[in-house]
Amino acid sequence: MDLGLKDRVYVVTGASRGLGNAVARALVAEGAKTVISGRDEKTVTDAAAELGAAAVGTAVDNADPEAAERLISMARAHFGRFDGVLISVGGPAPGFAADNTDEQWRAAFESVFLGAVRMARTAAAALQEGGVIGFVLSGSVYEPIPGLTISNGLRPGLAGFAKSLSIELGPQGIRVVGLLPGRMDTDRIRELDALSGDADAARAGAESRIPLRRYGSPDEFGTVAAFALSPAASYLTGVMLPVDGGARHAF
Repeated sequence: MDLGLKDRVYVVTGASRGLGNAVARALVAEGAKTVISGRDEKTVTDAAAELGAAAVGTAVDNADPEAAERLISMARAHFGRFDGVLISVGGPAPGFAADNTDEQWRAAFESVFLGAVRMARTAAAALQEGGVIGFVLSGSVYEPIPGLTISNGLRPGLAGFAKSLSIELGPQGIRVVGLLPGRMDTDRIRELDALSGDADAARAGAESRIPLRRYGSPDEFGTVAAFALSPAASYLTGVMLPVDGGARHAF
């Protein structure tokens, strides 16, 4: 299938590693061009170099109020257009309600929530018909994940914002989609498994509750995201799409 991604230009935040990087790789593999961002200059520069001439990278924190304008301006300056954004950011600090501090909540709100809202609003004003805004969220949108209280608090609200935005932007022909990764084999998930004190046992237990009986690979997530962001998914908007091996058992 031709996804129609050739020469389209996307901004992908949080793309120096993990799921954001997998999405950028999938987009480039299908002929798109990308502006990728991450917090660490060397890491994001190295990631862009691996993607080749179809990518350019810069160090940007999603919490920075100027981040969105800067990234969209880079897309237009380097590649001459801007067709969409995938908003991804590292997960907030783990912990339970009694453990997480006000500062952890505040930092996560600025980066995970307000930074994403600001990025989406800025992208919406810059996009034309056929544009798309994607959010990397979490299975916690539907069901709280033990030990990730901050994520449980912020992700559902961001999904609600994304749904509202899809309704507002639909008449302009701009789509909004949410992607809900489950247990993907990333550094973040491995770190969370290690917090249990026995990473192997934690992984085995988690895999036993996934119908496909394994963690997903970042590349599997990237492929789904590339489709959702592509013109091939032109009638897909306002959805929260689980990419979780069937871990969400509800309809």
